[in-house]
Amino acid sequence: MGERRRSWWGWGWEDEAVPPDQAEKLAAAVAARLHLDDVRVAPPATLNEVTLPAPRVTPPDSLAVFCSTAPYDRAGHTYGKSFRDIVRGFRGELRNPPDVVAFPTTEAEVVALLDWCAAAGAAAIPYGGGSSVVGGVECEVGDGYAGAVSIDLTGLDRVVEVDPVSRAARIQGGALGPVLEEQLKPHGYTLRHFPQSFEFSTLGGWLATRSGGHYASVYTHIDDLVESIRTVTPAGVMESRRLPGSGAGPSPDRLVLGSEGTLGIITEAWMRVQSRPSFRAYAGVHFARYDDGVAAVRAVSQSALFPTNCRLLDVGEALLAGTAVEGALLVLGFESADHPVDAWIDRAVELCRDHEGTVPDGVSRSSESSREGSVGAWRNAFVRAPYTRDALVAMGMVVETFETACTWSAFPDLHAGVTASVEKALASICGGGWVTCRFTHVYPDGPAPYFSVVAPSRHGSQLAMWDEIKAAASEALLAHGGTVTHHHAVGRDHRPWYDRQRPDVFAGALRAAKRALDPDGILNPGVLLDPPR
Repeated sequence: MGERRRSWWGWGWEDEAVPPDQAEKLAAAVAARLHLDDVRVAPPATLNEVTLPAPRVTPPDSLAVFCSTAPYDRAGHTYGKSFRDIVRGFRGELRNPPDVVAFPTTEAEVVALLDWCAAAGAAAIPYGGGSSVVGGVECEVGDGYAGAVSIDLTGLDRVVEVDPVSRAARIQGGALGPVLEEQLKPHGYTLRHFPQSFEFSTLGGWLATRSGGHYASVYTHIDDLVESIRTVTPAGVMESRRLPGSGAGPSPDRLVLGSEGTLGIITEAWMRVQSRPSFRAYAGVHFARYDDGVAAVRAVSQSALFPTNCRLLDVGEALLAGTAVEGALLVLGFESADHPVDAWIDRAVELCRDHEGTVPDGVSRSSESSREGSVGAWRNAFVRAPYTRDALVAMGMVVETFETACTWSAFPDLHAGVTASVEKALASICGGGWVTCRFTHVYPDGPAPYFSVVAPSRHGSQLAMWDEIKAAASEALLAHGGTVTHHHAVGRDHRPWYDRQRPDVFAGALRAAKRALDPDGILNPGVLLDPPR
């Protein structure tokens, strides 16, 4: 039997793709929902049908032993996993593949790779799990470079050291989510950071993109879990002091967090870990009116109960998860490694009932995560969503997600304004489609709304139509007081709106940091900043 392989063009494992019979059923459901006569499922291009340009740079013998120019490696590292990436990969359009894919296993090899790239005038693209949905890892670097080298960090994948007294662990930056959790488990710990891309993303990638995990409140952003970070830059290695907190000037960790591979390559970090939870409770709360659901979530978020899960799904989102509701479904959960959480979920449910919420399936009080009822239906749909997105691409659909954050006072206008703007764009560009919204994270001062879009496209116009819808959505987010991204990062796709959101003076400071740490401008050109060449 052959080794299990990741899809070179789509999400995840090749053997986990939506099977043909299920894809046909999904196509029929989409056709009915969008009032289309026929929706056909096309096959993706095969790697044998793809012609890659010859590599433009050749690594020296000392580096060649852990470098590859194999078509599978180059094709698989050409793009991330955004809609635009998936469409181009599905079609076999790989115009700018990396010339070389490097697989270092030590920090010294990372240093040597950056030295070679600087000397050769080649762009260096840090690559973790390749799950970027914002154009953060592609190798379209322009003509100012001799070539492009994708540096795959997954060979740096060890939990190097555990400090049980301080409850922290030193972890290499290339460790994929399941890999680091497997190594922490014998110690009784978990990093407790589970983004939707968990299986196919790395610690270094989470840090570089300021990832948001699955959990709705408190320790949800990777920023909150960092003690110190070690980064290889073309100007030298930078490591912050390991401390629980410090007021000694601007934090070097904060410079690296969210830098998206433009300032250096994260090789390891000391991370705050937690004891594995043993007490859990979940509930699916139904609301007849969406606004009641919003009010209930605000009450819970401001109660200092700090739920593990507090995802509010509108009617469309709930339907996609297999649950029919009149107004909204709230997926509510609590967990602890120290104490039962019955009192916490009982109080949260009481707050929801104050806002006309009902709990038809009751509260699940179990040591295991809930896999039944509306909560279980949501969980299953959530895990399979990226594979479903790939199947929709094969049907010629335009599929997009965009997420933001705003204050509670701004949310009603933002929700109404963004929904109206995107629905108008869908009607004009695609002739129809649907927009759904859910909360992924909640704060005492505001939610993080996450919008999803599915619409039909015209043959050959899938990407052009996506461009217009993406622009309409991003413009609406900024116009109504939101951020252009809450946890997906900036990459290349959000650059036009990120440039407008950040203060001009800060942009100058960021360019100065880039010049100091990457004087030749080789690291991930075009992400966050324009390439200097």
